[in-house]
Amino acid sequence: MEFKPFEKKVWLASPTMHGDELKWIYDAFEKNWITTAGENINEIEKQLSAFIRTKYAVALSCGTAALHLAIRLAGEKIYGIPKVGHGALEGHKVFASDTTFDATVNPIAYEGGEAVFIDTERETWNMDPIALEKAFEIYPEVKLIVVAHLYGTPGKIDEIRAIADKHGALIVEDAAESLGATYKGKQTGSFGDYDIISFNGNKIITGSSGGMLLCNEKEDADKIRKWSTQSREAAAWYQHEEVGYNYRMSNIIAGIVRGQIPYLGEHIAAKKAIYERYKEGFKDLPVTMNPYDEVNSEPNFWLSCLLINEEAMCRQVRGEKDALYIHENGKTCPTEILETLAKYNAEGRPIWKPMHMQPIYINNPFVTAQGNGRARSNAYIAENGCIDVGADIFNRGLCLPSDINMTDEQQDIIIQIIRSCFE
Repeated sequence: MEFKPFEKKVWLASPTMHGDELKWIYDAFEKNWITTAGENINEIEKQLSAFIRTKYAVALSCGTAALHLAIRLAGEKIYGIPKVGHGALEGHKVFASDTTFDATVNPIAYEGGEAVFIDTERETWNMDPIALEKAFEIYPEVKLIVVAHLYGTPGKIDEIRAIADKHGALIVEDAAESLGATYKGKQTGSFGDYDIISFNGNKIITGSSGGMLLCNEKEDADKIRKWSTQSREAAAWYQHEEVGYNYRMSNIIAGIVRGQIPYLGEHIAAKKAIYERYKEGFKDLPVTMNPYDEVNSEPNFWLSCLLINEEAMCRQVRGEKDALYIHENGKTCPTEILETLAKYNAEGRPIWKPMHMQPIYINNPFVTAQGNGRARSNAYIAENGCIDVGADIFNRGLCLPSDINMTDEQQDIIIQIIRSCFE
């Protein structure tokens, strides 16, 4: 079956703007608050801390900056203030989500720590609590967990919280992708000791960039504000007693976010409709959609994803930068689907490549529900089946065009294009 390429590209997830954003940008111009302070910043901190139900929020330049400062603060709480030139996690291990974007884990390296990657569970594609408990058996000295909610789907955060409390560990919660998602009626971004959200251009609401750190202690919020403005002391001159960063959010960016906040619910509803339309369109194919706990959680459905059944996978080989496949009737693979979508001017994406498979982290420890994942022999895997859940999802999964600006008609065509890959 042949299709005409879309005249305008159908994106994976592009910004959805409403015009209200301009009002607050102009407000910043009129009041000449063209800096990292102003009413827009104050207002979005107030609105989002109230929405997520944390006591404090600090607006920062990006989600990665928020993660960095959250992880640094957690490290100081656990290990004390480091010497100048040393990271807060120097020489210490940190448990971290494995299937995530590298921004989740890179700040561990910034602070001199070593990430121990915790494998994924199949029910939500997030950190596996069983693997996390195994990790504490292997590394009982660890006192920090960095956990992400993949593609806007809440992980098993209650179980993870219970394990953290049992072992006296702090949690940094990366809710960059999951703003507006709930677990047992509670917003993600409120479960950790320190939490972060992102306003990157492809997120559920955007400022083009920007992020936010959320916490419940005034002392912590004040410290983050100080660090994010180069750690200036209260003196008439520039006085510095600790390392600082230029991480504060611009009041212009905050104006865009302020104009987006009222539309968060509308965006989530549109994303859910996209997910449900795909699910219906693929119901007779050998595939499943990215799963979630339908009893306890409500995702924000940021990205809709597809997992091809093992028996429906054609042969596919991936190197570090390239992939090859051989088409087989009735079968397909992520590489074939993504190349076909691109042919018709639509954007998809592979599932995040797990961190333990990344060249930069290839020597870091990796723990599965069966224990040390890297220590298992090929014979063990052959006898007991795949023990590396994240790698399996990466191999068989892909992210579908999930843009709110995509029309129903365009999505119907995308569904037909993907169906054609199985012919």
